[in-house]
Order: sequence, then structure tokens, then C-alpha cells
Amino acid sequence: MIGKTVWSLMALMVALMVNTFVAKAADKTVKIDGSSTVYPITEAVAEEFQKAKRGAVRVTVGISGTGGGFKKFCRGETDISDASRPILKKEIDVCKEHGIEYIELPVAYDGLAVLVNPKNTWVKTLTVADLKKMWEPAAQGSVTKWNQVRPEWPNAPLNLFGPGADSGTFDYFTEAVMGKSKQSRGDFTASEDDNVLVQGISGDKNALGYFGLAYYEENKGKLKVVPIVNPATNKAIIPSLNTVKDGSYSPLSRPLFIYVNKKAAAEKPEVKEFVEYYLKNADMLTQQVKYVPLPASAYKLAQARFAKMKTGSMFGGEEKVGMKIEELLKMEEKK
Repeated sequence: MIGKTVWSLMALMVALMVNTFVAKAADKTVKIDGSSTVYPITEAVAEEFQKAKRGAVRVTVGISGTGGGFKKFCRGETDISDASRPILKKEIDVCKEHGIEYIELPVAYDGLAVLVNPKNTWVKTLTVADLKKMWEPAAQGSVTKWNQVRPEWPNAPLNLFGPGADSGTFDYFTEAVMGKSKQSRGDFTASEDDNVLVQGISGDKNALGYFGLAYYEENKGKLKVVPIVNPATNKAIIPSLNTVKDGSYSPLSRPLFIYVNKKAAAEKPEVKEFVEYYLKNADMLTQQVKYVPLPASAYKLAQARFAKMKTGSMFGGEEKVGMKIEELLKMEEKK
């Protein structure tokens, strides 16, 4: 009887120890939200990091868009915010109001692919002027057919698909094409989910849309990518890992970021470890999910920026098109 009691007590103690360990592991959580474009990279890093930590740390990664992610981040609800554009002045102001200091870290490059249906035989290339004619606010309700963009194109409906207004992809595209962020017609099919856009374009002969290059790479068989004429060279360039990296696919190439809450990085070892792991392994994991890694020197500069807990944005609260991230980082290091 005594033996059974001892074994029961031992079993109870083991159960309590296991529950305590699980509870502590659950407490060690890195909370991330933001850009759907950056999500595949961060999710890949999160999976590998959690394997390396053998379940001692949980990493949650949400997709509420760059703008939606910054809303949560600047309220102190997340530790890290994924962003497909730099933080804007209004978001900087909200973070300041809530006492949130942040460290801005570039993690990869991406290109915005412009896609049509594979049955589209008339679009061979597009200029920035063509894209502006399709997407500018003045086009709403008036430019509704392909031949209104170019007269040699068919008298057929122009059905547009693109990211929603909370998306950093939307912000960057409108800045690159219209010269001002968020300037766009509103009568198009919008979604924060790039898979919805893929389905819409692949199912409609008269469709045109845009989203991150990596999602095109995943859906090559369903879509047709359109070469974009580089305004500087007047050459039509197809987006690819190489043309994004060498800068020839312009102006629709951009850097991608994570923003780290400084207080979380200082007070939560799991956040600091995760970010260090991210920057150390970003080159390999970025390529694994078909994005474009930064130069090795840029990752080293980002690691130094994080080690110094250097806060603030290199972009001054503005969207800037065509800037080399390693040049910006070097400028920051000299300050």
C-alpha cells in the first residue's frame, strides 16, 4: 500500500514538472505579424528556430498586411513586425505615442511581378506609363477596357487584381508607378491573400494583377509574367532572382524588412535569440523560399545594427524607390 502511495506521489511530481516545463515553454513566445510578402521568409526562419530550440520557444507568425502589422506593433501587441516597405511617418508617430522604440532590419529583396492570364496573347511588355494609365485614381470607372490603354489591344474588359490598401505591396507599387503611395483606383479586386489574386488572374482571360515575385515563382504554370520596361535603359526586363538582385528590374524591386521592438529584444532573451538566428540564416532560408538574399555585407551591417540596438528608420518615414539597402546601412554606420 505504501509502495503504491510512493509511486503515485512520484507520478504526480513528474506530471507537475512536465506541466511546469510546458507552461514555461508556452511563456517563451515570440509574437510576429505583418506583411504577407515577408511571411514565407519569417515562417521558414520560425520553423528552423523552433526546431533548434527543441520546443522551448514558440514563434507565432500572423498575416495582417504591412499596415495592419504596424498597427499591432505600435500598440505593443507584437515583438516583431514583418514589412514589405519602410515604416511611414504616421506609423512612426503612433509608435512614439505608445513609447515603442524599434530596430529596422532589412532581410531580403523582392520584385513585384505583373501578371496576366496565359491566354492573353496581346500583352508582350508594359511600361510604367501603361501601368499608370491602368491604375491611377483617374482611371476609376473610365479606363475599363484593354484598348483604352493601347489602341492595338482588344476591345475587351480590363479586369484588375491587386493587394489591399493595408498591404506594403500596394504601397510600394503605387509609389513606384504613380509617384505617391496609396494613389490608386479603387474599383479592382483587392485581397491581402496572394493566393486569391493567383486564382482570380488564372481564371480570367482579361485579368491583370500584381504581387510579390515569390508567389509568381510558386504559380508559374497558372500565370504569365509581363516584362516591364526599365525607364533608365528602355529595355524590357523580366523579373527574376538575378534581375532583382542586379537592380535591372526597376522600378518594381524593393527591400523587405523586420522591425523589432527594442524593449522586447532587451528583456526577452527568446526575441533577441530569434532575431540573431534570423539574420544569421536569412541568406540560406531566403533562397529556399525563392526570394532574393541581400549581399553578405548587408547582413553583417544589419547584425551590427541589431547588436548596437540602433533604433529608428533609415528612410525618414517615407517610401523610397530604387534605393540600395547596403548603401543605406553603410551611411547609417558612419553616423
